[in-house]
Amino acid sequence: MPAAPFSSRDKILDAAEALFARRGYTGVGLRELADATGLGKSSLFHHFASKAELYCVVVSRALERIEARVTPVFDSKAPPQERAERLVVALVDQLAEQPTTARLLLRSLFEEEEFADDPPAEAARAEAIVAALVTRMQALLHEGMEAGVFRRVSAAHTAQTLIGATVYHFASAEVGEGILGKPLFSAEAVAERKAELIALLRHGIAAPASPSPQS
Repeated sequence: MPAAPFSSRDKILDAAEALFARRGYTGVGLRELADATGLGKSSLFHHFASKAELYCVVVSRALERIEARVTPVFDSKAPPQERAERLVVALVDQLAEQPTTARLLLRSLFEEEEFADDPPAEAARAEAIVAALVTRMQALLHEGMEAGVFRRVSAAHTAQTLIGATVYHFASAEVGEGILGKPLFSAEAVAERKAELIALLRHGIAAPASPSPQS
């Protein structure tokens, strides 16, 4: 089937995501956004009522990509331990394939204050996606605890740890590369990140094996 046509709206969103991820909401002006797309400010306002609305749509779109990637993992019938491992792999893959996402999301935690007095409707969409993903992650952890495959941990703290270990890692830029000694997005580094997170799950929250009965 032929690919869907690339719209002006898509072009604006892609350019805006790259700029917002690099310099944040306040660091990017509408003139720069218009220049980056080559469409002019009138085209921006044809698609988005304000810079705040554009920013929230960009953040929502990034979250929707993550949601689409991890939903099949949550919905699968695999055991909790397997789903947890597949979850972190899916998160790493998504963030590695879209290098702007992690920095954009990390910045968005602090920049919503810029339009807190009059938030665009799209801001609620982003918050709802985050809330749903965190809820499902905690539910998976509780399921594993009830099944006896995870030790009794704080689901809230563990969810925070997993989010930080994925999002912060790919947002850390030169700091992270200095620690690793290699590019964050190289195939080797991405594979190592998956292995480290799976090891964290297996040795950090997995329930200890029951001792074998003595003969």
